[in-house]
Amino acid sequence: MGSNKLHGKDLRKIGYRSPKIISLALDVIRRHYKFHSRQERLEILHYVLTDPESYQLKAPWEAVAKRLIPAEESPKVPEQKLETEPAPYRVYGRKGISRQAIEQLEIAMRLPVARKGALMPDGHPGYGLPIGGVLATENAVIPYAVGLDIGCRMSLSVLDAPPSYLTRYRHAVKTSLKQHTFFGQKGIQVEAQEAEVLDRPEFRETELLRKLQPKAARQLGTSGSGNHFVEFGTLHIGANSTWDLPAGEYLALLSHSGSRGLGATVAGYYTQLAMASCPLPKAAKNLAWLSLSCEAGQEYWRAMHLAGDFAKACHDHIHRKLAAVLGLKTLATVENHHNFAWEEPNPEGGSWIVHRKGATPAATGVWGIIPASMSAPGYVVRGKGQAEALHSAAHGAGRKMSRSKAKNSFTGSEMKKMLAHTGVTLMGGGTDEAPLAYKDLEEVMASQQDLVSIEGTFYPKIVRMDKA
Repeated sequence: MGSNKLHGKDLRKIGYRSPKIISLALDVIRRHYKFHSRQERLEILHYVLTDPESYQLKAPWEAVAKRLIPAEESPKVPEQKLETEPAPYRVYGRKGISRQAIEQLEIAMRLPVARKGALMPDGHPGYGLPIGGVLATENAVIPYAVGLDIGCRMSLSVLDAPPSYLTRYRHAVKTSLKQHTFFGQKGIQVEAQEAEVLDRPEFRETELLRKLQPKAARQLGTSGSGNHFVEFGTLHIGANSTWDLPAGEYLALLSHSGSRGLGATVAGYYTQLAMASCPLPKAAKNLAWLSLSCEAGQEYWRAMHLAGDFAKACHDHIHRKLAAVLGLKTLATVENHHNFAWEEPNPEGGSWIVHRKGATPAATGVWGIIPASMSAPGYVVRGKGQAEALHSAAHGAGRKMSRSKAKNSFTGSEMKKMLAHTGVTLMGGGTDEAPLAYKDLEEVMASQQDLVSIEGTFYPKIVRMDKA
């Protein structure tokens, strides 16, 4: 058998040149032609090399054949020029926002398709559009202005138990979080889950989505890493609230996560398509757009909505599971998402595509949740429909330290002391999520009084994050 084995030099002798293709071809031979003679192997390799078109749809040679087919020479796409002056934009809470984040928004506002923008008071630098950035464009969607975690959401369930439940059944609550929440790269269920979203026709429309469906089925009901969480806490509803629920104190469950691998892969794939078809100067390269008049733009639009609905299904699964395990019923829910693009009316007629990257929809009467760090209260809010903010608000407190700086600034013991002082129990998490790495939400809320009204206050008590 040893003399029967083929090497790279054998393939080069019959005309193969690319190391990548040689490696792929040898892998196919090793896996699928182990009982063929040396000559038979060389013959099939010769046929694939000389007539790759005939093999591009024949297993197991598709990958090799596609790389052997010469790419058609296409004319170089000219670089798009930025406008000299930015489109109009508004910055809220400017004193608490870095110059870098504002400069990122200014670059976005110089895109030829940009029409209006805003930066929320939790804003900080991101890739392309800053976190907290809101950008309205005309007939164009920008994958990186939506973000990698498409449809990242906040979801709150008000439960039929008093806050004392967390003291009386503390062990049961912690056990439920430990056994029924999954995070990060290891956040994959042992068995594929079922949900209506997994049967959506969009999963059969493109090769990309067909390949992503099985992984999505296993990641349903799981959460991402970083600042994503599932936590129990107490909800205070004041006498002046317009909520249907009576004023008082409630047990509540709050989660924050997005579309997992599905959204990230969709974002990466269509960002590359956008960059190829819409090259921009270096400072703006991540803001390449897809026209909604082209097939790729429509594909991304449908995939984005699918990812957003998948993110919602993940939250719904988590909340139903934990409530059922603890024998609780849901009295009310509030949810909202960011990292998304919406088609919304243009005040002058027609419509705009409004991107909210780390910004909460806040049209008149729209409910939302704005959490703080895990050691401070967050808020249930209703939008006031401020046009200058493009009907948007902050999506949280916003980071004031990068993750690496936070890791270098705090120890695990220091973080535990901070949380113990506020009566918060953390399961998992790292020092990159230390409370002092975040801005003061009270200052953020003070800068957006014209954007939202406060309807309830949520106090985290038992928090579950990645790295448990």
